[in-house]
This record gives sequence, structure tokens and C-alpha cells, in this order.
Amino acid sequence: MADVEATKSLTGLLNGIAQKTYYNNEDITEELLKTELYPELSQENFNALHERMKGILKSIAVADMDHGQLEAFLTAQMKKQGGGGMSEAQATSLSRFWKSQRARVRDSLLAQSRWEPGLRGLTWRVDLQTSCSRSQEEEAPGGPVALLELELGRSSQNSEYVCLECDEAAFNRVLDKMADIQRRIDSVVHSS
Repeated sequence: MADVEATKSLTGLLNGIAQKTYYNNEDITEELLKTELYPELSQENFNALHERMKGILKSIAVADMDHGQLEAFLTAQMKKQGGGGMSEAQATSLSRFWKSQRARVRDSLLAQSRWEPGLRGLTWRVDLQTSCSRSQEEEAPGGPVALLELELGRSSQNSEYVCLECDEAAFNRVLDKMADIQRRIDSVVHSS
């Protein structure tokens, strides 16, 4: 019976750590976790357990371990000597937790690593310049222009739209910059 309670407490602790760290639930605190899950444990022992599980969970999440990697990692953790090891019950709890939460933790980490606001969409077309689209002093009406519409937004909000108008030379500069960005990204990806 004690093993069942220990497993439930550890599962609750892992869920609490995930709620706070990966799902940004501000209501979850270390004090709440200790009070609800480990009231008999000293503060020092709880802090050690909490930090250890938080570190292990971070290692698993950052590596986005699949089942095989997780099993090898947990086996290595169980074999550690000198009190730094993990019990089989703890390994089982971690394995069950990761199996059920892997996709959600991964999505959360990806969302946290994105720049906001982000580019959600881009549409463009070539049109003829009209006399109201630019001042009469710049150019005579009737030349081709590129009309770009950028859809920008944060993940939890409605989109905002920015419309740009540029002539052929400006549009070619934009294309050159985008090609340069792509080359730089490719060089980083291929050098890794």
C-alpha cells in the first residue's frame, strides 16, 4: 500500500512540475506540492526530491526522448551508485508520465521557443499602380507594383494585417534578402 501511495505522490509531483514549468500554471507552487503530496517529508528532503525530479524531467523533455531512449536513461539512473540512483517505482512513474505527456510537453516547449508575434501568412500579387496608390511626384501612374499582405499575430489572439506596396526594384531587394536568409539558415543546418 505504501508503494501505491508513493507512486501516486510522485506522479502528482511530476504533473505539478510539468504544470508549473511547461504549461505556465502559476497556481502550482512548491509549497502546494509539498503540502498536498509530501506533508510528512522534511522541507530539505522535499526540496532535494523536487529539484532532482525537475532536473530529470528537463533532461527527458529537452532530449524529447522516445520510448527506447527513455528506458536506457532510466536504467542508467537506477544503476547510479552512492544514493544518486532511482528506484524502480520512480522509473516506472517517470515512464508512465512521459508516455502520457510527451506530446504536450513538446508542444509547450516549441510554443515557448517561438518569437511572438509571428508571421502567420503572406499573400502577394502584382498589380498596376494607380494614381491614388502613390504620390503623383514619385512616378507616373500605370507601372507594375507588388502588393504584399502580411498576416501577423500571437498564438492566442486574432491576426493583424500589414499591407506593403513596392516597385520592381524594391521587390527584388526583398527577394534577395529572403534568399540570403535562406542561405544562412541552410549553412547553419548543414554545418550542425
